[in-house]
Amino acid sequence: MDQLTLFLIGLLVGIALTVAAAAAWRFALRRGSGNTTAADGSAASPGLTTVPTEHFIEVSKRAVAAEAQAAELRAQVHQLLDHQQHITERERLAMADESRVLQTLAPVRETLRTMHEKVAQLERERAGQYSALAQQMNQAQINGDQLRATTESLASALRNNSIRGVWGETQLRNVVEAAGLTQRVDFDVQTSIRSDAGTGRPDMTVRLPGGKSIAVDAKVPYNAYIEASSIPATATGDEAARRTALLAQHVKAVRGHIDALAAKSYWSGLDASPEFVIAFIPNESLLAAALEADPALLDYSFSKRVALASPVNLWAVLKTVAYTWQQDVLTDDAKRLFDLGKELYQRLSVLSEHSDKLRKAIESTVNSYNQFASSLETRVLVTARKLDALDESKVIGTPSLVDTVPRHLTATEFSAEPGLAHPERLATSRSAEQEEWLTTRLAAPEPTDPPQI
Repeated sequence: MDQLTLFLIGLLVGIALTVAAAAAWRFALRRGSGNTTAADGSAASPGLTTVPTEHFIEVSKRAVAAEAQAAELRAQVHQLLDHQQHITERERLAMADESRVLQTLAPVRETLRTMHEKVAQLERERAGQYSALAQQMNQAQINGDQLRATTESLASALRNNSIRGVWGETQLRNVVEAAGLTQRVDFDVQTSIRSDAGTGRPDMTVRLPGGKSIAVDAKVPYNAYIEASSIPATATGDEAARRTALLAQHVKAVRGHIDALAAKSYWSGLDASPEFVIAFIPNESLLAAALEADPALLDYSFSKRVALASPVNLWAVLKTVAYTWQQDVLTDDAKRLFDLGKELYQRLSVLSEHSDKLRKAIESTVNSYNQFASSLETRVLVTARKLDALDESKVIGTPSLVDTVPRHLTATEFSAEPGLAHPERLATSRSAEQEEWLTTRLAAPEPTDPPQI
C-alpha cells in the first residue's frame, strides 16, 4: 500500500478513538448530572460521592471540542477520499491517454527503431569507409613521395645535356608515330646534309609529297627552367626576384637556341624544302613559360626562320603531312587506274574490229550455205528426182536453210565504223532485212541472192 492509504487508515483509527472517548465523556456527564439532581430534590444518601460542578463543565467542553474535532476530521477524510478518487481517476485517464498516445506513436516508434538501425549501419559503413579512406590517403602519400622522388631524379637527369637530348628525340619520335608517319618512309632521323653553313645533322627530316622535305630539331635548353619551376609562382621577395631572373635566363637560352638553328640553315641543304626549320619543344610548359616571360619571342623566331613547335602543334603539322601523303597515294592510284582504263578501252576497240570481221565471215558463210541449199533444192534435186522416178521408195530429203544470223555487237565501243553514231539502229535494220529476205526466200520457187548489207 502507498503512504496515502496508510495515512487514511491511521486517521480513521484516530477518529474512532476520539468518538469512543467523546461517548465515554458524555456518559460520565449524564451520570454526574443525575446525581446532582437527586441531591437537590432529597437528602443525599450517606454512601454516595458528590461530583464537583467545575469538573463536569470541563468535561463537557472537552467533549464538545472532541466532537467538533471529530467532525472536522470526518470532513477532512471525505475531502481526502474525494481527492484520492480524483487523483485515481486522473491517473486512470492519464494512463488511458498514455496508452492511446503509445498506440498512436507505435508507427513512429517503429520508424525510429528502423532509423536507429539504419543510423547504426551507416555508422558502421562510415567507419569502414573512413578506414578505407585512411588507407587510400596513406597510399596516396606514399605514391606522392615516390612521384616526388622520381620527379627529382628526372629533373636531376635532365640537367645533363646528353640525357636531355635523348629525351627530346624520344618525345619527337612518339609525336611522329602518333601522327601516323613511318620511319624511312615518311621521315628519317639523324641524316647528314650539306648546307650553306656546312655539314649538319638535324634530329629528323620529314618527307613531304612531291619530293619535298623539312628539318626538325629536338634540342632545347632546360636548366634555368627547372630551377625556376622549383620556386612557387606565389613566392614573394627574394624568391620571386630569383624566379623572374631564372625565367629571363630561360628566355635568353631559347633565343640562343633559335640563333643557333638559324645559323645552320638546314633548308638550304634539302631539296625543295620550305625556308624554315622546326624547333621542337618537348614540353608545353617550356614554351609557355618562355612566351609568358617574353611575348615577342615568336616574332623573333619567325624573323630567324625558326618555327617553335610544342608537342600539340607539331602533332597537328605532322598529322596534316600524313593526310597529304594519303591523298597523294590516292591520286597516284587514281592516275594508274585511269591509264589502265584507257588502255583497256583501246584494246576493246581492237577486239571490236576483230569481232566485226568474224561476224561478217559468219554471215558470208551462212549466205553461201543458203545459196548452196537453194541451188540443191531447186536445181539439183529436181533433176535427180526425175532420174530416180522409176524407184520412188527412197526420196531424197530437202535440206533446210540456216535462218539464224550472228548477233551484232550494239555497244558504241564495238562499232567498227569510226563515225557511226547509233550502231544499234544499223543492227536492227540488218536483222529486219535478213528476216525479210528469209521470208521471201522460203516462199519463192527460185533462189535469190540475199540482200547485201
